[in-house]
Amino acid sequence: MERERFVVHLPVVAEDLPGALRFARAVTRALGFLADVDRAETTVSEEDAQGVRHRVFCDGLLGGRRRCPRPAAHDGPCG
Repeated sequence: MERERFVVHLPVVAEDLPGALRFARAVTRALGFLADVDRAETTVSEEDAQGVRHRVFCDGLLGGRRRCPRPAAHDGPCG
């Protein structure tokens, strides 16, 4: 049986977008032991603008079908 993908929306309170991005990175890293969590696709949006999403992690491809674990728009090379 093929499994489906879903998005879980978890509203949080933060001072600003950078704070919300830090929170999202911490949550996804804490859940990293779960194979079914797609960390690379984590995004953040404002509650009243959910169509405008901000990528949390870089989407650069690394070897072995892995994605760069660094924050989106990071300086320097992926790794």
